[in-house]
Amino acid sequence: MMKKLFIFAIMIGVICIGLPMNGLTQPVRFGAVINLTGPASTWGQYHAKGITDYIRHINEVKGGVGGRKIELTVVDHAFKPPEGVKLVKKFCEEKVDMIANWDAGTSIMIKPIIQEHKIPTVVFSTFQGILAPPVEYIYLPFGSYVMDSHAVLEYIKAIHKGKDAPKVGLLTYNTAFGKSIHDPSKDYAGKNNINIVGIEEFPMATIDISTEVLRLKGKGAEYISVQMLPEAVIRALTAADRVDHKVPIFGTWTITDADFFKLGKGLVRDRLFMSFCGVLPGDKAWGMQLLDDLMKKYKAVDKFDTSYWEGVVIGMIMERSAHRASGLYGKINAETINKAMETFKNEDFGGLVPNISYAKDKHEGSSQTRIVQVHEDATYTPMSNFFVPGKGELKVLRAPKK
Repeated sequence: MMKKLFIFAIMIGVICIGLPMNGLTQPVRFGAVINLTGPASTWGQYHAKGITDYIRHINEVKGGVGGRKIELTVVDHAFKPPEGVKLVKKFCEEKVDMIANWDAGTSIMIKPIIQEHKIPTVVFSTFQGILAPPVEYIYLPFGSYVMDSHAVLEYIKAIHKGKDAPKVGLLTYNTAFGKSIHDPSKDYAGKNNINIVGIEEFPMATIDISTEVLRLKGKGAEYISVQMLPEAVIRALTAADRVDHKVPIFGTWTITDADFFKLGKGLVRDRLFMSFCGVLPGDKAWGMQLLDDLMKKYKAVDKFDTSYWEGVVIGMIMERSAHRASGLYGKINAETINKAMETFKNEDFGGLVPNISYAKDKHEGSSQTRIVQVHEDATYTPMSNFFVPGKGELKVLRAPKK
């Protein structure tokens, strides 16, 4: 019932949080374009819950930022980039102070718009193509899929037994999102004695990918690295069972959502791993305590979820940017927020996410991640420390069971 009410609120318009108490104090205005009803909308709904809860918390506990409440407006683009562009343009014309945008396609298309209107925008997607020049006014909250690709291969090499190079197969969508791990993986493998034995692509609508998995098995893949949405990971696990290919499967942090664990019973077992740069239950960090407090206080989710986590991360980055703008420049607007973001140097978010640094020519938040194991009960076990791929920092805590 709560989920239906939440979606209904979006469908009839927007969610507004932190409306000003009187007409004398103008709110700080944030806009968020999120996928709430389209494909993969479970992600978007939990993103919206996370950012909404965090901004509500800041308004209630701190009174907003700089003595001003934060007004957050969340709108649904149903995973349709043209609609997302229209909504972002509307936010720009309304002169909001900051925007959060959901997907890679929309984010690439809106760059000229936000750069014309000079509105800083944080993106939920971490597709590296978003940061192709020019990078002004658009930001990733943490490391891109390049970082994830390198981290997965570095971990595989560290755990691999035997004299021969580890044989890795890539299994991805045939979209820009799916192909985002191709070149980074090939580049890293070529420099680090890792053998990419095959790359299998498939359209997003493909139901049975047994043929693709069977080809990787035939090429001797000892590990599979995937880039796909959670529902397709279920198909990959099913296909691996169907062709009897018993190997560990690795992905970027986007391979799970709340629905994934409902569908993955009996399939996940002990073979699924991912690069994840966030806090986890059990971590001794105030960022995890914050998540616990938000979940207990607002009851939007009943347990840890990576999409909810990212929503909170985005909300915290936006709030911190406005707070920094107030402190440095004495006023909060799009211009001062953008200037403030570019002053972030190892900005501490309590372990919720690795420390974030931005600069005028660097809009990717951080470069640390870790490998975690995904369990069927929606829990995660760290398999490595946090490390920057390629810097010799990796420490293997656990290896997959044979």
